[in-house]
Amino acid sequence: MNLLADLIDLLLPERCAGCGGEPVLLCDACAVPLQGPARPARTAPDGLPPPWTVATYDGPLRTILSAYKERGRTALAVPLGEALATAIQAALTSLDPPQTVVCVPSRRGTIRRRGHDPLREMVAVALHRLRADGIPITSLDALRQRRRVGDQAGLTAAQRLTNLDGALETTSPDLAGRQVILVDDVITTGASLAEAARALRAAGATPTAASAKYCL
Repeated sequence: MNLLADLIDLLLPERCAGCGGEPVLLCDACAVPLQGPARPARTAPDGLPPPWTVATYDGPLRTILSAYKERGRTALAVPLGEALATAIQAALTSLDPPQTVVCVPSRRGTIRRRGHDPLREMVAVALHRLRADGIPITSLDALRQRRRVGDQAGLTAAQRLTNLDGALETTSPDLAGRQVILVDDVITTGASLAEAARALRAAGATPTAASAKYCL
């Protein structure tokens, strides 16, 4: 965490989390990409259901997610959660209700360092929006980390799959026969979602789709 940047944020009025321009949470230019339609992500390794996403993870959108996850701009859970709702709704199009959302879990140490669980907070916003639209959907805290994994940065897609193999396990006893939608914040190679799908299948669940706000 950058202490100087945090001090500046404390002393000066908050400005757009994407470009730092206007004194708002998100200016119109930075908010527009999050309000677009969902589309299939290009990345789909073996074992991963068809993933849906809204925006490309670059430029201001990368800065926005960092501000939310690492800089305490927790109000961003609303626009980011709304974008996630769009991706989840697209994933639901060809599926029979009701469906259950399962998040890819963050490391406990990372959650403690950040002081919040960004993905779960975004999912709460997304499900509230979907339920308000009359879509029957629930969430289940069904996965946890079972071992430490190496840093994913700089790894190829194949190396990421190897690094994450067997890293997750299920925590819920009633997964057999459930259809679930996997949710993450960013799809890069899809390795995290593929490992989540593997763990859920091993417990008798059926991952039917995957979704995220961003993809590379």
